[in-house]
Amino acid sequence: MTAAPTVVICPDCDGMTFTLDPCACTAYGDRFFADADADADGSAAAGSDVPAPRREAYRGCEQCRGVGSVAYPCHRCGRRGRRRAQLVVTVANLDTGAVASQRVVPGGLDARRDPAGRWVVDLASRVRELATSVGAVVPATDVPTLWLDGQWRPDLPAARRYELEAHAILRADHAPWRLLLGRTTAAPPVDPAARLARLCALADLLLLDLVVEARRQGAGFGWAIRYEVPGTPVPSGSPGRCHGLPEALTRTDEAAALTGLAERGLAAPARLLRPGSPRPPVAPAVDVDQLERRILGDCVDPTGGDELPGAQALWRDGRWWHTTLRAGEPVDDLAERPTGQVVRRVRVPLTRGHQPPDPPWLGEPVGWRPCPDCRPHNRLRVCTCRLGGRPAEPDCPHCCGAGLRPSALRCLTCGDTHRLHEALLVTVTDLRHRVVHLVWRAGTPEDAPLVAIQPGGRPVVRLPDRYRLGAWAAVLGGRPEDLADADGGHELGKGLRDGYVTLPRAGADPVAEHVRDAGWGVAAGRLIVTTAPPDAPPLPELLRLTLGLDLALVVGMHDLRHHAADPLLADGLSWSVDVRPRDAPVHPDDLPCRPSLEAALAWCWELLPDTVAGAAPADPAAPIPQPRSGPRDLDPDPVPHLLRLAARHAGQVVTVRFTRTGCTVHRHDDDGVRLLAEALDLPAALAALRQT
Repeated sequence: MTAAPTVVICPDCDGMTFTLDPCACTAYGDRFFADADADADGSAAAGSDVPAPRREAYRGCEQCRGVGSVAYPCHRCGRRGRRRAQLVVTVANLDTGAVASQRVVPGGLDARRDPAGRWVVDLASRVRELATSVGAVVPATDVPTLWLDGQWRPDLPAARRYELEAHAILRADHAPWRLLLGRTTAAPPVDPAARLARLCALADLLLLDLVVEARRQGAGFGWAIRYEVPGTPVPSGSPGRCHGLPEALTRTDEAAALTGLAERGLAAPARLLRPGSPRPPVAPAVDVDQLERRILGDCVDPTGGDELPGAQALWRDGRWWHTTLRAGEPVDDLAERPTGQVVRRVRVPLTRGHQPPDPPWLGEPVGWRPCPDCRPHNRLRVCTCRLGGRPAEPDCPHCCGAGLRPSALRCLTCGDTHRLHEALLVTVTDLRHRVVHLVWRAGTPEDAPLVAIQPGGRPVVRLPDRYRLGAWAAVLGGRPEDLADADGGHELGKGLRDGYVTLPRAGADPVAEHVRDAGWGVAAGRLIVTTAPPDAPPLPELLRLTLGLDLALVVGMHDLRHHAADPLLADGLSWSVDVRPRDAPVHPDDLPCRPSLEAALAWCWELLPDTVAGAAPADPAAPIPQPRSGPRDLDPDPVPHLLRLAARHAGQVVTVRFTRTGCTVHRHDDDGVRLLAEALDLPAALAALRQT
């Protein structure tokens, strides 16, 4: 019997390496101004905004020049014309290091019908077999599924059946190597009531609103949970992706609820805080089922019984406030498309039917002045010819002397808040029970000695300890290198951490400059900073997993701790941790950028499934690795050796590469990457390095 082929012609481009697709201008026909909300099936009268029923090209299109079609490189095959009809599913036990894999190729898919009558290849049984062989418990949500074409039948000729099975595999080849991680015992499930109580307690600690929202989505509801600053309008966009409150609580932890806080609250008014006497929060008792029923009940108008767009419950000041969501006045949004057309979309914002009263910890409004470098409600931003306080150039090709130009980027001065506040409210917390609320006011006289001069002549001063978040991290029992923005987890710069401020000119107010720099793009003039280190498994566990997968673990270090006293230079010990293909070389641009090993490990673990998927060979004729290894003990912790290696080569980037065959040490010089030592393990490599 002939084996099923695993390298097939790309069905997306038919082997031509490019696709000829309809241009985006054909969505609205030959018209400059189009209405995106009009009925596409309606008749297109002359001068109307209804898209043309025929896919007619826009004659002035800037992409297709009126032809109606555009050639694009085929991204599915990487312009090779061929693709690999092969998947590899790998299951790894993080507790033992055991790894098992299985290939999925045409000819052995064992399809079955699902309740809807479609032929489905359920890989759950294969994953269970692999998990049993390594003694791991894998979450059921991580198991992939393949759907076969409707023409597939078990009695088809083998060639046709293999072709349809190959196409089903190709539809899932965006991740050709699937890595499923498990442990010997299943992780305890998330208790929705305990999660909600924790979110409520953290809202009281940080002086924020916790919003639980349900919006209509088709025949059901989409649920979302998030933190907001008081005064934040109801955000636009699609509803949440969760179908019930328990599911939303399971998927939303503290970091997820804080993500997007600044973007949601750009228009919220800034007000001072009156936190009183902070104390460890007491988790309130919350009935999740009762809260869900109450929110769903608010989605119906009690007077006429009409269906409302949604409802919210706000946890504020130790209690729940319930409100409906109602449709506001329609707003016309005009958007320029890359084709040169202008499309109008009608957006219906949602508003709260009831605004809860202000909490007692909300104080007086913070003064502000309009940002001079942007204009609200449009994309005009300060032109690059005015950077550094220079006047606009009359012959500037971008602004023609106006000083403003359209830009899709955020304003470099205010971050699109369109306000420059006179004070910044800084909250430093460990996200458990410790918190410090600070107020930095512009115009406050402070002793800020001159510590350096920038190459352009601008003075650099240093503010006292109360403006140094690194000092506040130590007060809360944290490390300065673990400081991060609670909204997204981005690391803080040296200026915020150590209180350095670059003044635009001598005699400028250093506190005002510090407030403006730290308050760029924050919600309601509030900057929330966390001191908790990222949560990630240790380096030996990642090393054991990488060797079990027969890949390479690349650890980079850049020791600049000797620059700690220089405000003009980067300092600290930077790290990078990456998983690479076994034979991938060390590149000169593999430079560390994470402020701590924990941050580098957390980033590596977060990207690990995508990294492993990208480790599949680019050549479709080369098979995907199918690693398999038994349990193995953890190797000795290499971190002490790495620290000594980084200190020995202070000021230079050092990269250590671990594989099954051994360990190599590299140094990044001006002329490239230099191999320093090669041995079976890191201690032996360092011993060989000391002898050179």
